[in-house]
Amino acid sequence: MCARSGAGRVLGWYVIAAVILGHNDVRGVEVATVIGSLKLGSEILKLFYSMWNELETANMAGMRLPELQDKEQDVRAMIVEVSRHLERLEEQHAVTSAMITNLQNDLRALPDIIKVDRNLDTLTDLMNRVDTSDTQLNRYIQRGYNNETDDAKWQLERHTLEDFVTTVVSHGPSSIRGLLERIHSIVAPNERKGSRLRGPGIFAQLTRAMHESRSNMCNLQQSPQQLLYNLYNSVAITELKGYAMMQFSWMLLRLYNKGNFTTEAELMRERYQETTVQKAAAVKEAMQSAERDMWRCDPREHKEGETYVELTQLLQGHIQNEVDMNGDSTCRENCAYYSYAKSHGCYHSQVCARQPRCNGKLVDCQYIDSDMWVCQADSISDRRYSWIEYKNGRILGKKDSCERGKTKVDSWWRWLFWHCSYCFCLCDEQGPKSDRYFNLREVKADIANNKVVTGLRFVKVNRVIHLQIQEAGLLPRGEINMTSLQWRPVDDYRISDSDVYNGKDYHTLSWEQRAIDLDDLTAPNGFILTGVRFRRVGTHLNLEIMVTPLNFTVGTLDKPHQKSVWHGNDNTDASLEAPRQRLRISNPDVPISTNDGSVIDSRSDQFLLFTHSDINTDAAQTTVPFLDAQPVAPDPPTLLAGAGIYHKGRFGYGGFIGLKVVTYDFSNHVQARFPITEDEVN
Repeated sequence: MCARSGAGRVLGWYVIAAVILGHNDVRGVEVATVIGSLKLGSEILKLFYSMWNELETANMAGMRLPELQDKEQDVRAMIVEVSRHLERLEEQHAVTSAMITNLQNDLRALPDIIKVDRNLDTLTDLMNRVDTSDTQLNRYIQRGYNNETDDAKWQLERHTLEDFVTTVVSHGPSSIRGLLERIHSIVAPNERKGSRLRGPGIFAQLTRAMHESRSNMCNLQQSPQQLLYNLYNSVAITELKGYAMMQFSWMLLRLYNKGNFTTEAELMRERYQETTVQKAAAVKEAMQSAERDMWRCDPREHKEGETYVELTQLLQGHIQNEVDMNGDSTCRENCAYYSYAKSHGCYHSQVCARQPRCNGKLVDCQYIDSDMWVCQADSISDRRYSWIEYKNGRILGKKDSCERGKTKVDSWWRWLFWHCSYCFCLCDEQGPKSDRYFNLREVKADIANNKVVTGLRFVKVNRVIHLQIQEAGLLPRGEINMTSLQWRPVDDYRISDSDVYNGKDYHTLSWEQRAIDLDDLTAPNGFILTGVRFRRVGTHLNLEIMVTPLNFTVGTLDKPHQKSVWHGNDNTDASLEAPRQRLRISNPDVPISTNDGSVIDSRSDQFLLFTHSDINTDAAQTTVPFLDAQPVAPDPPTLLAGAGIYHKGRFGYGGFIGLKVVTYDFSNHVQARFPITEDEVN
């Protein structure tokens, strides 16, 4: 075989690698599409097979030194090219050491975590050692050239590279060969029947552990299935790195006249295919039973507007005398009589003249005691009162200093027969301090430009609660275009705008209409999440998701404007069969008052009523639950196949309404067979 000259020698194998690996630019531009680890592995096998054929065809013994150097340079060029493709794939499926550490911390309380913990530590160590060797090989290759001249000159001593590659293919336990076998024994140990290693691999162990500790999985920033899939890809990429290093090593040793190594390379290829299939089968089985929900734990520190948003003055504790709750200004009834009333005036300008009036409905009035001390809140606060202390010793709220000075409030008798009592009621009043609105407009990804939803969060803009989506472009084989990732701006309207209407653009909560449905919504197979919206079902606020079919292989939405559909749960609490059940929260204090982490206490097909905080602990001044505003967006971003609304909290506290997402089921696309045949190679 004739030698090639200068830069053309290196470019020759770049061209071959580019054609086989689907490279769009042989001069080093990033790969335009991402190929899965199995697919990339099969393409690299073809590349190695072609190179070995060329080495077999060439008469190595009769080659002159310049020709041998050309071949060596070809192999080095292959190392650089394959390494770049592996790095690109690794970016999409990276499972960091920090992520594994978080997982171990979340599983620490489980009785069988010791084995899982040990296996994760060992697996991480083995993968890091393979990565270290791969990094060292690439450093040798990249630093071995003097690129200051047009005719690149190899400057690394041959002995250095020869010693390195000899270690790579040795039979020692610390060699790349030994490390790969140890990794496989952790991931898929049940390949040999009767072996003492027979048993569940790390994927099955993790699936069981995460299922038992599902309440702690909110720290992972991934769904359990997504974590398994990304861990599998990290293992597969590590194995592919090791396999590539071994193949390169045998090629270089052959060029160094240390042997033929064709049989060794063939045996390694067969072993690589065998172990790859076994790992794929193990993760596929584990993924099929793993949960796909992803939600957020409570943050370490609550920050309004960042980690939570709240509704204000929906139902708020308010003191009103009976004499002002009827048009006749009488005191003939008791407080309980006024279950649904309004303020008709301010009799003789008493206490009512020194506090904000309730201009809406007064509901659920009750008598606590006739006389009290009232500490009114600051005028700019959303609260009416800081605390109330009754003559009988009962205190509503948390009593402390009173900046505005406390006010004495006394009931009185009229004509010795009627007692004009001060009642404690709930005020349902719309106004500038009452944020009680939910956006009803559709929130869709830019489906015309092949974008999909990759995350959700609650935001409050102009006093309106919005569902905001994170969107990104869709790539082949379910990958996400990271450069297009962004949070889509919400509609910036105000409820006072002339072209904005209640019931069409937004929903207003009230005493009669304050229910929110709690549902898990999942797309049919072959569909992905492309939009969300709130709608009204009777008096309930109800979530819907828009789902769109996709071509997984090509990475395109299938006629999104024609085939996208809205999907929701139409069930109500008035349904004849299996009616929707109410989730009740009892005596709820302000959610951020507890240091204990929230746990999910709802299930799909329930509903919850927004209400007031506990009368005793907070004087019913706060609307609960709050809304968890943390982004619910898997990291790394991935396809989503659903979304949901749930409640999380602790007993005695109002808790949070939270969003969850359902990651796409990739188990259907994991092939438990190697996508290459002898015919394809030949």
